[in-house]
Amino acid sequence: MPNALAREKSPYLRQHADNPVDWLPWGEAAFAKARAEHKPIFLSIGYSTCHWCHVMAHESFENPETAKILNEHFVSVKVDREERPDVDKVYMAYVQAMTGHGGWPLSAWLTPELKPFYGGTYFPPEDRPGRPGFPGILGAIANGWVKDHDKLVAEGERIITTLRDFYSGPGARHADAAPDERKLIEAASEALGKACEYFFEAYDVANGGFGGAPKFPRASNLDFLFRVAALQGPTNDTGSEALRLAVGTLRGMARGGIHDHVGGGFHRYAVDETWFVPHFEKMLYDQAQIAVNYLEARQASGDERFAWLARDILDYVVRDLRSPAGGFYTAEDADSEVAGSAAAGKPEHAEGAFYVWTKAEIVAVLGRHAEFFCNHFGVEENGNVAARLDPQGEFPGKNILVQRRSLLETAKEFALEPEAANNVLVAGLAQLRELRNQRPRPHLDDKILTANNGLMISALAKAYQVLGPADGATGGGEYLAAAVRAAEFLQRELYAEDRGILFRTWREGRGTTEGFAEDYAFLIQGLLDLYEASFDWRWLQWAVRLQAKMDELFWDEARGGYFNSAASDASIVLRLREDYDGAEPAPSSVAAINLLRLAAMLEPGSAAAPTAGYRERGRRCIEGFRVQWTNSPQALPRLLCALELALDAPRHLVLAGDPKAGDFQALAAVVHERIGPRRVLLALRDGPKDNSDSTTERQWWTARAPWMAEMKPLQGRATAYLCEDFACQSPVCTPEELRRLL
Repeated sequence: MPNALAREKSPYLRQHADNPVDWLPWGEAAFAKARAEHKPIFLSIGYSTCHWCHVMAHESFENPETAKILNEHFVSVKVDREERPDVDKVYMAYVQAMTGHGGWPLSAWLTPELKPFYGGTYFPPEDRPGRPGFPGILGAIANGWVKDHDKLVAEGERIITTLRDFYSGPGARHADAAPDERKLIEAASEALGKACEYFFEAYDVANGGFGGAPKFPRASNLDFLFRVAALQGPTNDTGSEALRLAVGTLRGMARGGIHDHVGGGFHRYAVDETWFVPHFEKMLYDQAQIAVNYLEARQASGDERFAWLARDILDYVVRDLRSPAGGFYTAEDADSEVAGSAAAGKPEHAEGAFYVWTKAEIVAVLGRHAEFFCNHFGVEENGNVAARLDPQGEFPGKNILVQRRSLLETAKEFALEPEAANNVLVAGLAQLRELRNQRPRPHLDDKILTANNGLMISALAKAYQVLGPADGATGGGEYLAAAVRAAEFLQRELYAEDRGILFRTWREGRGTTEGFAEDYAFLIQGLLDLYEASFDWRWLQWAVRLQAKMDELFWDEARGGYFNSAASDASIVLRLREDYDGAEPAPSSVAAINLLRLAAMLEPGSAAAPTAGYRERGRRCIEGFRVQWTNSPQALPRLLCALELALDAPRHLVLAGDPKAGDFQALAAVVHERIGPRRVLLALRDGPKDNSDSTTERQWWTARAPWMAEMKPLQGRATAYLCEDFACQSPVCTPEELRRLL
């Protein structure tokens, strides 16, 4: 009989609905049961496309004997970390502090008052060298709860007090409400230098990326390096080195098995240092951020291969992760059913089953071109995955496609012209994609998250800007249209206009969980990017409303920066401010940039005499984490990117004219030809009117930025006004003239 999780919408929770464990979702019903029965809570946190979550579920949560122990001695609670990142971050902070590492599945034992007293990640079903088995852990904790109950409760209290002191202590001191400009400049200069030094030393010269195995595509690292390259310039030693590291990493990723050469997009991470063997799940937030990295690589280097790779990611997302309503799904699983196993009467699942190949399969499909293909992608008769990279024995005889040499080298080997070799390669990949689509697909986590969709809106808007309206699978205009549809979906389905709040999730309707700081920060970023791509002012207006609500719900007035969660949820025993730009950037890192962009757009004044509002809050957001970014700047590379906007005078490019006209679009395209100092991109036109108060767009703008009042098209042509610190150069009307000014 299904447990209580059968009534939940989360795919992850529903995956455990038929477990013999009496799971309950996070909520007062579970907490009240623990208090009434005087039992500890066993908290298990994961997500539906997590490989090791599946492993522990099959080994332990589907085991009747293990379930019996859990049901008798604990109140067992399941949490989808993607639905409740606030819960996950509290107990992940505890497990990392206790064990020195974290990950999913996250396992924690709590008092009925939700205070943790023991925790870890994955536990095997039996004792192994250096790792206790899960049943033994359960037995020891159940026994301890009876014999040493008071000690465990006291330990929970002590841990929460210690964590609270740590997160509100010297490392999180009060931010100066009026930070000293000179001291901030000095601190920023030192931190930027330290961060560059860290990445330069940690760089893997042979493979790209930073450090050894496992290797993650941490997009914020590359964001920082591209900003360094943009600010220092290609002829500067630091700038050229930063660019070398960023593009070297992206090339290494593109060659590796972490890249899905057949279907597009990137897997979550590689277990080895060469990007070869991935954990095969595909996350929406990775696709969005990595696509932006490749677009910036195209701008910085001029290499069209990076544009191709950006399309490779975005076309995959639009094709396979977009809902009919326009929002984007969360992820695809690492595991899938082994083709043919169901017909044999015993369905089997394996990691990467959808993605790996035997040489015989490739030969059968590609015929005379098979040897060319196998040579290029390192395909071997007995499989190309060494045993040391396959601890679970899932890849014997299988091949993960990895580009072993450049296309030019392969073409030379087979006496083909480069264009002919490329045609053979593209045709072969298309044939394999058609065959692969006949296999059982990985599980699709089809919930829609506000935060992740905000990141994807940014990527699609950026793609339209960099690649142009006539690019992509159906034209770059399709990318912009996809971004608009996603924004409209979020506004329609996940925004309560009467309260001005966002909701976190949508699946079979809107979820009940209200949005967190990351939902607001990532969506505001997406809306600002969408405005600068489409020049549709409704997105900027919505961003302004969301920023006000984010400030109301999450702002830390004492220290600066943003809490992850609102203060209203009593079940969150520790209110945290994220201070690490990991797989996703910290909300405060993104918010600082958003605030400073809004300041440049909507606040008159100058860097020397900033007005109260967005700019001051943005600088306080940066100051709120000064201890972190001065001591370990590599932990907050995205926040370091905000320093440019905080310390430099505002830069604007105002385009007067009709954004739909060709002459206007030609001027806008010039701005995105290469990376450089950040500029706010604004459009001024005489219409349309705001339906709410009949204000025209020009009136709305000039009421907020009077310095733009006289900017108009010259002689009926779209006109560009390039300004720095609110002082503008003579207007120009042609792309060539604008290019000379930039």
